[in-house]
Amino acid sequence: MKRVAILISGGGSNMLRLVESMTGDHPARPVLVASNDPQAAGLARAAGLGVPTAAVSHRDFPRDRAGFEAALLEPLLAARPDIICLAGFMRILTAGFVRRFEGRMLNIHPSLLPKYPGLDTHARAIAAGDAQAGATVHLVTPELDSGPILGQARVPILPGDTPETLAARVLAQEHRLYPEVLRRFAAGENGVLEL
Repeated sequence: MKRVAILISGGGSNMLRLVESMTGDHPARPVLVASNDPQAAGLARAAGLGVPTAAVSHRDFPRDRAGFEAALLEPLLAARPDIICLAGFMRILTAGFVRRFEGRMLNIHPSLLPKYPGLDTHARAIAAGDAQAGATVHLVTPELDSGPILGQARVPILPGDTPETLAARVLAQEHRLYPEVLRRFAAGENGVLEL
């Protein structure tokens, strides 16, 4: 059974889907939900599901990413995760932190990578006139949003779509994609999942 830690920054909707999926014959179980924001609503949601939580505020470490990451490592290492899932974790991690968990840290990104790494993905896809958008789960590497792709889900961009309407449809697909990619990854299955 693989041990999974999930890092969040907000409400934790993807985290909830991951935690809810890790039951029965799923090859993993949640052991920690941690956030860089002590007020993140997702922490209370995780605690309500019986998952241990931790908060390490990045605001306590102004201009000191190494200090923040050292503090974040304490609850992470205590939880002994086999896999770390970034689920709306809005902090860029240093190369040293990423390398420590290389090959076992996953992230979900709201675009069809390699298109549109970074922020404002939905507005950029609409402005480019793309026919479709979506979400990608990938392994985390020191380069932002550029690790090996583990799964993608696609949605059409509809006439009249706004970044908000497109984001809502993409999020619904994220909630399907991430749990299934995690299940496959924890089971040692290879290949890119396409939804």
